[in-house]
Amino acid sequence: MEALITTTIKNYPLIRKGKVRDIYQIDDHRLLIIATDRISAFDSILPNGIPGRGKILNQMSVFWFKYTEDIIPNHLLAWRVKDYPTDLIEWEDELEGRSMLVKIADRIDIECVVRGYLAGSGWRSYQKNGTVCGIKLPEGLGLSARLPEPIFTPSTKAETGHDENISFHRMSKMIDPQLAEKLKETSLALYIKARDYALDKNIIIADTKFEFGLLKDKLILIDEALSPDSSRFWNLLDWEEGVTQKSYDKEYIREYLRSIGWMGDGPIPTLPPEVVEGTLKKYNTIFKNLVPPTFFEKA
Repeated sequence: MEALITTTIKNYPLIRKGKVRDIYQIDDHRLLIIATDRISAFDSILPNGIPGRGKILNQMSVFWFKYTEDIIPNHLLAWRVKDYPTDLIEWEDELEGRSMLVKIADRIDIECVVRGYLAGSGWRSYQKNGTVCGIKLPEGLGLSARLPEPIFTPSTKAETGHDENISFHRMSKMIDPQLAEKLKETSLALYIKARDYALDKNIIIADTKFEFGLLKDKLILIDEALSPDSSRFWNLLDWEEGVTQKSYDKEYIREYLRSIGWMGDGPIPTLPPEVVEGTLKKYNTIFKNLVPPTFFEKA
C-alpha cells in the first residue's frame, strides 16, 4: 500500500493544503476534509508518508465527535461517501474512510490544550519556574506525573512556525472573556470524558488539543479530535512517574529524528521503512484500543 500524499478531487476548489489535510469547498456551507498520509515534524512535512495513517486520524476523529456530542455539537455532517454529493462517487476509493463532510464555521484562532500529565513543553516550563501557562503547580512533580487535576493551557495557533503557549488571562484579552470561559469549560469537560473512557481501556490521554469555531454565533468543535496527531497516548500499565513514556502518537517520529540529529534544520530526511512500519503499528494500536470494532457498523 502506497501513502496518499496528495489528492486530486477535480470537481471542487482546493482551498487549503495543510500539513496533513486537504480541504475542498463544496458550497457556501460545506467543506470536504481529506486526511492524507502526509506527516510533519518540527514544522516540516516529511518526504514520505505513513500508508493508511490518514484513515486512522479521520476515523478516530469521527468516533470522538460522536462520543462527545452530548457535551458540544461539532462540524461533522457525514463520513461515508454514499452520503456525499453524488459527483464525488468517482473518487470513492480515495475518499472512503479518510474524509468527512463538515459544516463551515468561523474558526477561533486559539489552540485549546488540556493537560492531565506533565510532558513536552509543559514539563519544560515546570522545570524552569514551577508553572505551566501561568498556572502554579505543586512542587516535586516528576516527568510524566499525573496532575492533581487537569489544567487548561491554551496556545496561539500559528499557520507557520511554532504555536506559543499563553496564559488564560492573555487568552481572555485576545477574545471575548465570556467566550474564553466557555472554551476553557468545554475543553476540560471533553478531556475528562475522553480520559475516563480511555482509562477503562488502560490508555492514558496525557494531553490533547481541541479547536473550536462559531456557527451562527454557536460554539462547535471542529478540525480533529483526540487523534495521535493532537494527543499524547500512553499505556496505563506501563506508566511510571519520572521517566519518558512509550508513546502511541507522533512523538515516535520526533524521537527518531532527534536520534539522527535533525530538528528542523537542513535537508528534510526520508523516514526509513522500519520507522514507517513502527509508526503505523503505534497508530493502529491506539485505534484498535480506543475505537470499538463495531462502531462504524452501527454508527
